[in-house]
Amino acid sequence: MDGSFSHDFGVLDAVDAPTPSEEFKREVNRFLERELTPELREAGRATTGLKSPSWACKEWRQKLFDKGWLAPSWPRMHGGAGWSTAERLYFEQACAANDAPLIMSSGIRTIGPLLMQEGTPAQKTHYLPRILTGEHEWCQGFSEAGAGSDLPALSMKAEFIGDHFLLNGTKLWTSFAQIATHMYMLARSEPGSSGRDGLVFLLLDMSLPGIEVRPIRCIDGSEEICEVHFDNVKAPARSALGKAGDGWRIARVLMKIARSNNTTTGTLRQAWRAAARFVAAVANDPDLKRRLHLLEADITGFEALEARLSKEHVQLNDAARSAMMKLRASELHQEITEVALEAAPHDEKALAKYFFTRAATIYSGTSEIHRNSLARAIGCP
Repeated sequence: MDGSFSHDFGVLDAVDAPTPSEEFKREVNRFLERELTPELREAGRATTGLKSPSWACKEWRQKLFDKGWLAPSWPRMHGGAGWSTAERLYFEQACAANDAPLIMSSGIRTIGPLLMQEGTPAQKTHYLPRILTGEHEWCQGFSEAGAGSDLPALSMKAEFIGDHFLLNGTKLWTSFAQIATHMYMLARSEPGSSGRDGLVFLLLDMSLPGIEVRPIRCIDGSEEICEVHFDNVKAPARSALGKAGDGWRIARVLMKIARSNNTTTGTLRQAWRAAARFVAAVANDPDLKRRLHLLEADITGFEALEARLSKEHVQLNDAARSAMMKLRASELHQEITEVALEAAPHDEKALAKYFFTRAATIYSGTSEIHRNSLARAIGCP
């Protein structure tokens, strides 16, 4: 028994959107059956964080790239699959059901779509193909010791001198900085400015002299997050995305993209399958089984919400949509790992996954921040 003692995923029939064609479904299923080796499936099942082991990510990423499926929501003109929301959701569900490795590429999910909206033709030409090939791996440099959910309080300096920005300061809680080749970051470019004014959004090569990355060991034993120190780092003027002073606006566009896909339906489905395997081992506990079935229904509801929010006619602004998605996904992720831990309190993987998700309601804005955003969207004072 693999733990999936439940019905087939059926969210796409529950939303008022065209479902993927039977031909598309057959192609996805044949591809996963053919390309997912036992070793890749095991790597997917063993994943406790947001990304599978590097060897599995590299191998699975190459298979997706060769198929043209690495960037499902990117338009075809930029090398993406150009899938609809329904097709992307089906693919994520199928990947989860087959224990595919989690890639969680910031380049694919966040900076790529941002470049499509805000980048110059030269920046798109330079960065987008390299994101797809994997030559560039990206991390996000936003948070600082005194600027987390209150991001406008950041103090990282980017002094413009001649043909470059001189960077000094420290970024904190930067996921996967130790393996990233590039960072997109927010810094203060106007001396004496404060709050949302005087910021610049930079696209930074991590090999520049003066950058030091220090991994942080987390409670789950992983080192997925880091602190990154900048000591007189010279970033070329062309590193700026948009104009100096326009950083906050661009960062808000980026955060809308990032917050809505930090925890994907595939991540939730894979976490649920792991919990189901633990619960299956304690078959005499009807309460855990009941909670597991309720969580599956909640995931299906989340997928239906995602599909509905993707429609243009939904009367919610972008900030509220992304806040709703991030809030529900992160809290649901925590609930799933809680059930897994109750079923297997001494299992190392269950413990690691539980500890890892404790941060889910903090990163990319705390749940309180997102509830405030939703409150404003419906007219609360």
